[in-house]
Order: sequence, then C-alpha cells, then structure tokens
Amino acid sequence: MKPLKDILFGVSLSAVSGSTSVEVNTICFDSRKVSQNDVFIAIKGTITDGHKYIEKAILLGAKAIVCEVMPGELLENVTYVQVDNGNKALAIMASNYYDKPSANLKLVGVTGTNGKTTVTSLLYQLFKKAGFKVGLISTIKIMVDEKECKTSHTTPDALTINEHLSLMNVEGVEYCFMEVSSHGIHQKRTEGLVFEGAIFTNLSHDHLDYHKTFAEYRDTKKILFDQLPKSAFALTNIDDKNGLVMLQNTKAIKKTYALKTYADYKAQILENQFSGQLLKIDGDEVWSRLIGDFNAYNMLAIYATADLLGLEKLEILRLLSELSNVDGRFQYFISKEKITAIVDYAHTPDALQNVLDTINTLRTGNESVITVVGCGGDRDKSKRPVMGHIASEMSNTAIFTSDNPRTEEPEVILGEIEAGVEAQNVRKILTIENRKQAIKTACQLANANDIILIAGKGHETYQETNGERIHFDDYETVKELLQNLNK
Repeated sequence: MKPLKDILFGVSLSAVSGSTSVEVNTICFDSRKVSQNDVFIAIKGTITDGHKYIEKAILLGAKAIVCEVMPGELLENVTYVQVDNGNKALAIMASNYYDKPSANLKLVGVTGTNGKTTVTSLLYQLFKKAGFKVGLISTIKIMVDEKECKTSHTTPDALTINEHLSLMNVEGVEYCFMEVSSHGIHQKRTEGLVFEGAIFTNLSHDHLDYHKTFAEYRDTKKILFDQLPKSAFALTNIDDKNGLVMLQNTKAIKKTYALKTYADYKAQILENQFSGQLLKIDGDEVWSRLIGDFNAYNMLAIYATADLLGLEKLEILRLLSELSNVDGRFQYFISKEKITAIVDYAHTPDALQNVLDTINTLRTGNESVITVVGCGGDRDKSKRPVMGHIASEMSNTAIFTSDNPRTEEPEVILGEIEAGVEAQNVRKILTIENRKQAIKTACQLANANDIILIAGKGHETYQETNGERIHFDDYETVKELLQNLNK
C-alpha cells in the first residue's frame, strides 16, 4: 500500500474530490483487473473509453479514480482526481509507484521506422558479452538480464515498462535498451522515464493510418529527443534527411553517425557477401556477420552507443564481430538444392527496397529473385501499392499473398498491392492469398542458386484474421518446404 499523493507526485491535477492521503494497493487502467483498494485510471483509448467503466471499477473495490472528465455523481468514500491527460498521468504514476526505476540504470531509447529491434537486441547482446547485467524491451521480447518475458507491443504500456524496469533494479541490471515506437511516444508511455540516451535510426513511410501525415509521424519521434536531459546523449543518423531534425530542440549532447556524409561516427563498407561484411569504422576494420547497407548503419549505431556509454573502442570492435543476427531480420539458410531462402520483417517500402538492394548486390550471376510479400490489414493503406511496385520492379517474380489481414478482406488488400505494379511488370507477378501456398509456389519455382525472399512478418509466429491468431512461422514454413522439395 502506498499513499495516493506520493503516486501522484509530478502529475498535473485539474481538480480533486476527497483525500489524496488515502493508501492504495495497485494501479489499474483495465477495469476488469481492479481489486480492493486499487486506484483506477480512466484512459480514453482508440477502441474504448475507460470513463465508461468508472462505476464498475468502484464496485470492484477501487478506492481512487483518476480521470479526464469527472463523473456526474461523486461518492463520499472514493477519491476522484481530474487530470488533463490520462495516458501521461498513468506513465508518471507508474514510475512513482515503482520508485522511479529508470533512474537506477542507464536506459537508452531507440526510435525510427526501421532498425529498432536489431539495434536494441544487438546492444543487449554486446553488453552481455562485455560482462554486464543488461535489460531489453523490444518488439520480440523483454529481457530482465537472463530472464525472458514475452511482449505484444513495440512499446509496452507504461505500467509494464516500469514493472520490468523495477525487476531489472532488483536483479542489479546496469543498462537497458528499449524500442520506442511513435505510438508509444504519442500515447505518453515513456513519460516519467529517465533516459541516458536516445538513438534515431531512420524515417520512412509507415503508420500513416495512425499519424495521418508524415510530418506528424516525424514530430512524434522527435519528442523523445526534445525531452532528454542535458546529461543524456542524442545520437542520430544524418544520412537520413530527418536526422538533424531530431536534434533541433534537444538539450542533450548531440552526436551523429553516417556512411555517406561527415559525422562524429563514420563507417565504410569494404566487402559485402552472404557470410557477412567487412566494415571500416572510424579507421578500424571489423568483420560483421550481418550484411547489407542497412545493417552497416545498425552496426555503426551500436558502436557509437557503446562508445558513448564508456566501453573501450577496440573492445567494442571485437564484440561487434561476435554479434549474431536477430530472428526474422535477414534470417537465411541454403537448401541442399542451393536455393537461398531469406526471411525478413521488411513491412515498409523503405525496408523492402533495402533488403532487395542488398540481395541484388550479392547476386553473382543469373540467379532469380522470387519475393513473397503482403501487407497487414487495418494499417497504413497508402504503402500497399508502393510495396507492390518495389517487389515487382526489383524481383524476377513477385508473389503477393496474405500477411495479417486482421479485419480486412484479404482480396481487397491484395488488389491495392497489385495497383502499384507497372504494365511492364505485370507478367512477373502472381497473387496467391494463402500464405503457405504462396511460399510453396516460390519453392517450386526456384532453381539452384535462386533466392527466395519472404518479407513482412519476420519473427512473428502467427497469422491474425478477425481477431483470431493461428500459428504461422515464415522461417519454419519455408525451411520445411525446401527440405521436402522434390526437384
């Protein structure tokens, strides 16, 4: 039990009815989870409004209510607190409830359209190899040093974030690397967190279903940097045209990285092949198992971050050479028929183009590239024709298929992807709604030395249709199909 006034410290209050000296048990924003003596925060969500469930929360035992709009009837035995923004209040209250756990470790946030998972996951790997206790909050999982916790959002809700940061404090974790999505920033999930630094990877076409305009999407990312303290570092990719925008209003120490332009941290690709690439970083050569220009940027961001956090430069280079790929990020294997299958999370036009650019750079002769790709339902529709154009333009064969249709009709999504195919590329495309059948067709079309790219879902092990998730793993599926292929 904690005094409500302590949990509310730093929250801007509009009005209060009742005593804030009451002691409360836990914080809830889901009325179904409320129990005796809890504080319930009514959040105006994208799907439902928590204010509708205030009465239910009180019936279940809530002693205090935090809301944006006061109920018409105020009960004498309940404390009501009115705030301007429920999401912001939740984040600050969560940090207070768990005794500001982010202040007790070095928390680094990574934002950008592509590369967040790779950069956070590999920073976790590198610092573990360097002998530290490390935390990770990513799309794929949350790690409290050695213990893995599953997650379903790029940036979990504020309670989940602070709960796991608190567990990291208990375990003596020194560093934590966290993906920070635009949704998470917009929904104030990172309010109240103390960041040691932030990294900007790149910005391209994504999430315009949520943010409506590219400028709004960019400016939301920028908030992470605007809120950094003077003691933190702000590291940005200045080869991206939005890189310097991130630094415009930050009070943090400004640092840049690039492959093409002058920057504080500079890298050059000397060799690139399927087994890896040779990089020159700040004058020193290092071999990386990760391939492609996009991974050269990722490795440089990791190097720069490790340097800014105080690791010795030659030690960082040694550790970089030991890092292994992240599941679903240019994850590949070569079958006995010498067919190369690559599974990648590329679900934006920019990411798909980067992966296909890398594949086409690595081609040595007459290999064909067969791309299997779809687009998720209930998400940014404007990128669908662009994805169709890129896949058909840059592949010998493009097979359009279902991704996670969610509540949309798969054939409607596929039609919007097909709309981007130019006349000269129509003969190169196939449309097969069933994803397993599409991958099977790609395997049957492939000959020795050909390359199959399966894009869009990466590490995901499910396919979602109308709220139901069924098991589906691209890597598992293509590996099994190629192993059983009769050529």
